[in-house]
Amino acid sequence: MIPSAFEYHRPPSVAEAIRIVSERGDDARVIAGGHSLIPMMKLRMAHLEHLVDLQDVAELKELSIADGIVRIGAMVTQHELITHEGLAQGVPIVREAALLIADPQVRYMGTIGGNLANGDPGNDMPGLMQCLDARFALEGPEGNREVAARDFYGAAYMTDRADEEILTRITFAAPTGGYAYEKQKRKIGDYATAAAAVLINAQDGRVIRASVAMTNLSDVPVWSEAAADALIGTACDAAACDAAVAAMSAEIDPQEDSRGPIEFKRHVAGTILRRAIARAWARA
Repeated sequence: MIPSAFEYHRPPSVAEAIRIVSERGDDARVIAGGHSLIPMMKLRMAHLEHLVDLQDVAELKELSIADGIVRIGAMVTQHELITHEGLAQGVPIVREAALLIADPQVRYMGTIGGNLANGDPGNDMPGLMQCLDARFALEGPEGNREVAARDFYGAAYMTDRADEEILTRITFAAPTGGYAYEKQKRKIGDYATAAAAVLINAQDGRVIRASVAMTNLSDVPVWSEAAADALIGTACDAAACDAAVAAMSAEIDPQEDSRGPIEFKRHVAGTILRRAIARAWARA
């Protein structure tokens, strides 16, 4: 189908984008890569009078790693996350996750900001950013503020971002130690049946620090502190993995859909988490 008529805006700055959105109110929507919004508009499930494209906002395309801190502009594409040498060396888990998102055609246009701000529980980056303990910079007519990724998601498609705010930047400390992003999906391009992001730091053959997050197993990404705690002090043996899986399973809430019934999803979630723990431990 063809979307209904709308007025197209391409502002050169965040300030100008915020001005347009503030003036147009509910009739305006910001667009990043467009892979979520445009299909909805084509299906006439979303009707907008004004579309505000962020493609010309250069400040949103910056990506830097300095003094152990990673800063990623919201308009950095998944393809750029994959091909950026500094990011691949400093935070390889981001590249690993981005390679599992959709397909190359989507990754050339899809942005990290759009993936995060949409609030879709099937998106890969929200859970990963919770695992990394990232912070999101938001700008709006009332000024700037930061929100922790672990506090950003309230329900499916509902986030802490106000309607007139724009997610502009993602910041986190570059992790050390072992890492893994595991994802099971029915076919290339599909959302995950279940996915797991795991970070592990080890010392003297034991886990001293860990972080675990799951994707598409609830209406929000699930950062499982209990699963991470189950690994600390262990050598990631079978008993520790069992404890981590049990802790994670108590926090997820999968729903039956075309990807399978609830019990199948719980089984897949456990399998994926075990694989992620094993790979992160081997790399630690």
